[in-house]
Amino acid sequence: MPLLRRFWDSPSGTCSYLVGSDATRQAVFIDPVREQVPLYLGVLEELGLRLAGIIETHVHADHLTAADTLRRLTGATVVCGRQSGVEGADCLLADGDSLNFGDLAFQALSTPGHTPACLTYRWGDRLFTGDSLLISGCGRTDGPGGNAGMLFDSVTRRLLTQPDEYLVYPGHGSQQRWVSCIGEERRTNPMLLGVSRDEFIALASRRELPPLPARAETLAANRRCGRLPEEEAEAAPESAPIPDPEESK
Repeated sequence: MPLLRRFWDSPSGTCSYLVGSDATRQAVFIDPVREQVPLYLGVLEELGLRLAGIIETHVHADHLTAADTLRRLTGATVVCGRQSGVEGADCLLADGDSLNFGDLAFQALSTPGHTPACLTYRWGDRLFTGDSLLISGCGRTDGPGGNAGMLFDSVTRRLLTQPDEYLVYPGHGSQQRWVSCIGEERRTNPMLLGVSRDEFIALASRRELPPLPARAETLAANRRCGRLPEEEAEAAPESAPIPDPEESK
């Protein structure tokens, strides 16, 4: 049986996921947090898994991604959305693209709105929705590039049209709940039940939310797979020495 584990980063409230294969011993991390890297590496070693892929649902503003750190430590492939503007990713996906690591097969679904380039990943009957569809809610749209109308379209046309039994694994939990299903969200999500597109846009604008984290440096780093400016400088290739004309004589 495949393995699925959830990790929670308390400061940002982020849910990250480890998906592993018993057959190939390959594994994939979805939305890993940089501060949790020692824990991730310990779990991978304990389970005897080799990290093959790091998948991002979107460019995060509330935490620093572990993508580049894990890539340097494990050789794993970093996967991001084609429209995300992320530099240095190894694989860029668009809507409908498939992604395989051994027998671990994912399909990308474009679900913009929380950010302009959010992707949901379907793995069998499970959906990793990032901040697009949450449990009894949806992601906020007051951040850079957020668009409430676009999010409504993404959730109602791309996600709630999936089979009822498909499980929803969001980027943030809700009141100690960590997993839902499409049927439940269609029937009970208060932001969507009986709500028109215009009403959703109005509702999103009136939501009482904590202030957005003022983390321009976090966004900038996450657009480089989580690499900080000082790490960029360290990774830059040294300039080639200027040849000595006398040596060529």
